[in-house]
Amino acid sequence: MNKLTKVGCSALCGSLAVFSAAEAGDLTVTGSAELTYLSHGTAVTGNPFGMASAVSFAGSGELDNGWTFALSIAEGDGVAYSATNVDIVMGGLGSINFNQGNSGNGIVIYDNVLPAAWEEPYGAGVSGGVKTVAGVGTSNNISYRPPKVLGTEISLTYAPAVGTTDTADKSVSGITNTEFGRGYDATIKINPSLGTEILSGLNLYAGGSMIEAFDNANVLEDKYEAVGAVVYALGPVEIGATW
Repeated sequence: MNKLTKVGCSALCGSLAVFSAAEAGDLTVTGSAELTYLSHGTAVTGNPFGMASAVSFAGSGELDNGWTFALSIAEGDGVAYSATNVDIVMGGLGSINFNQGNSGNGIVIYDNVLPAAWEEPYGAGVSGGVKTVAGVGTSNNISYRPPKVLGTEISLTYAPAVGTTDTADKSVSGITNTEFGRGYDATIKINPSLGTEILSGLNLYAGGSMIEAFDNANVLEDKYEAVGAVVYALGPVEIGATW
C-alpha cells in the first residue's frame, strides 16, 4: 500500500503565491545593436561585415518576508531564446541564483578578467589559441553567494546534470550528456584595499571546479579546472595576469 505523507509548507506556499502574482507584473525591455568589420590580413574571411542584436527582459519584486527577487530573460539574434535566471536576495543571508546556463555562475565568470580595450582578442573572430575555464557555468545550476565581507566575495555553485541547459517550465531535462554527472564550483574574489586608496584597485581572483564522470564504458576521470588572476587598476591604467 502506498503511503502519502503530508508536509506543512505554509511559508513556502506564501512565497509561491507572491511569485504567481508577480507573473502578471511589468517587465522592462532593453536592446542593443552591434556592427563589426573584421580584417584578417590576406586570409579569406568572406563578408567582412557582421551584425548582431539582442533583447533582454527584466523584472523584480518582493516576497512577504522582505526578500527580493529578480528575473532576467535574454534573447539572441532572430528573437531566439538564449537564457533565463532568477536571483533571490535574502537580506543578511546572501543570495541564491537559479540559472539556465548563461555563464553567470561558477568559475566561468573568471575565465578572463584581464583588462581589454574592447573585448578579448580571441572574441573577434581571430583565435589566439587561448584555453579558458568553463566549469558548471554553461549548465543548469544553482549558486549561493553569502554576504560580502571585508571586500571578499564567495560563491558556491552546483549543477545536478552537467551539460543540461534551458529546461522548460514544469518539465525535466532528461539525459543530455552521457559522460558527466554532477558538478561543483567555488570562487573567491578579494579586494584587499585595507582602507587605502592605493590598493582600492587591486583585485585577486581564484576558483576551482570538479565535475563527476560516470561513463563506465571508457576510462574517464573526474574533470578538474582551476583559475587564478591578479588585476590592478590605478587611474586610467590597468594591468593584470591570469593562470
